[in-house]
Amino acid sequence: MSQDIRDFVTPSCDLLALGEPTHQEPAFARVRNELFAQLVDQGFRSIALETDRVPALAVDAHVQDGAGDFDEVMSEGIAFGRGELAPNRQLITWMREYNRTRPPAERLAFHGIDAEMENMSAPSPRRYLEHARAYLAREAGPVSPLALASDSAVDIASLAGDDERWSRTEAVMDPAMSIGATAEAETLRCLADDLLTEFHARAPELIAATSRAQWFRAKAHLTAGLGLLRYHKQLAQPVEESTRISRLLAIRDALMVENLLDIRAIEAGRGPTLVFAHNVHLQRSRSHMRMRDLDLHWYGAGAVLGSLVGERYAFIAGSLGRSEALGLTDPAPDTYEAALQRRTPTWSLTPAPEPASARTRTHPSAQQSRYFPLDEATLDGADGVLHLNADN
Repeated sequence: MSQDIRDFVTPSCDLLALGEPTHQEPAFARVRNELFAQLVDQGFRSIALETDRVPALAVDAHVQDGAGDFDEVMSEGIAFGRGELAPNRQLITWMREYNRTRPPAERLAFHGIDAEMENMSAPSPRRYLEHARAYLAREAGPVSPLALASDSAVDIASLAGDDERWSRTEAVMDPAMSIGATAEAETLRCLADDLLTEFHARAPELIAATSRAQWFRAKAHLTAGLGLLRYHKQLAQPVEESTRISRLLAIRDALMVENLLDIRAIEAGRGPTLVFAHNVHLQRSRSHMRMRDLDLHWYGAGAVLGSLVGERYAFIAGSLGRSEALGLTDPAPDTYEAALQRRTPTWSLTPAPEPASARTRTHPSAQQSRYFPLDEATLDGADGVLHLNADN
């Protein structure tokens, strides 16, 4: 048992994933902050949270240079009201203070890994595509290799139409109401693909004219727009509901993988990255969730990254004992959490127990709180467990 996360970091690891079993227990974020400070002493220079990547760019600008009003940056840059949570505000304040006296190459960076892909709403890709094409148009050379991507006659706003028709709940819940498979949406998908090709085909001149950081910033917008177009296309598929939603979850996690690979390209010369998100996104095994009596299965970001980058990826699963916030009392003696709870006064890091050594805990409000107790799939391939006794 340890409280030093550096005991779990191997020399080959440059993506250390720290999971939590629910977003509704604030103690995890408080411990995350303490662990990130330890990792910074070991050379980590960035943290990536489960929040939308494009709005998070403003948070990073504040962390780097103090840009923007702190309250506004936190409100708009970290999704779902989590910018108002004390641990997140403390994290960004600490990172800004750390950076204040350091040169740019040594400063800490903040990233988001997600996009606005929720079960009840998903926005229009319009503003992301317009941002990406504006970047290309501003830096256009004498000859553009892709006519469609540079043709100002292609009106993104007209093709996309009113933003509300994408984001309304009916367009997400009912395939027949979605516009993701319309001719206009298909044209936008072709345009986005051409834009992405041009981003790479012209990367040397674009980076020389702007900077590597600005190229990645514009590409983050395009990646979000293209991800949303893929998501909306799946929303329109008239297939069995569990298949449809499982595929949506897979598309969301695939975008997290794209974002994390880009983040590592940005951070590769500076140091490793700590990733903090829900266990279902970070575990190495296939993810499972019950929602509205549906059984959902998909490969999360951790499963994909573990296959792609091997030993560069490490996963520490989050585990919860008691929690007043969730109404959790002590775990039953035959559950995975029980042995961890007995030897953990507040929180501890331990090697992962054998997946078949206990049973999965049950909790009557698990679906409402999105609390996922430890189970065989979460522990399979985990490099360690962070267990919290949140009431102590």
